[in-house]
Amino acid sequence: MRIVIVDDSGLRASVLEEGLREAGYDDIHVVLPQGAFVAKLERMAPDVVLMDLGSPSRDTLEEMLAVSRALARPIAMFVDQSDDAMIGAAIDAGVSAYVVDGLRKDRVKPILDLAIRRFNAFARMQSELDEARTALADRKTIDKAKAILMQTRSLSEPDTYALLRSTAMRQNKRIAEVADALITAHSLLGGQP
Repeated sequence: MRIVIVDDSGLRASVLEEGLREAGYDDIHVVLPQGAFVAKLERMAPDVVLMDLGSPSRDTLEEMLAVSRALARPIAMFVDQSDDAMIGAAIDAGVSAYVVDGLRKDRVKPILDLAIRRFNAFARMQSELDEARTALADRKTIDKAKAILMQTRSLSEPDTYALLRSTAMRQNKRIAEVADALITAHSLLGGQP
């Protein structure tokens, strides 16, 4: 597992690195949050990112949260002090673990595990939500296409669905793709959308 530590303090970074090495991790890289470091992080393709911000300013926090959004990886953020707004911004940006005043090498492994599990759980929920949205959009498209066919060809609903299904099978496409093509063709021929 490739782990990147984003930290501008060598002392804090060494605590994280030592805790990771004691936990059995050896592909560890420390990156300074300077210059085009987000692009550098993307090129490194880390599996997990640990950010130690100490006492971040609002600008620093915003920059780190941009990293979180850009990478879409488990991220654990360590800060010395925080407030509700900072916590909310971190959660909204997808930070998997937000640890206030908890930088100790013996805590690094459990926090890393927590960040990975929370990230994976959130990714699963996001995937399920995306699938549900796609299924709902497909259902609406299919229903609209069925309405067009029922109106223009005077077919029953089961016959209309069977026609869409058999057409999709013949064309080796999804029913929603055939339905979308039908809706487009209908509108091009002057039908009501």
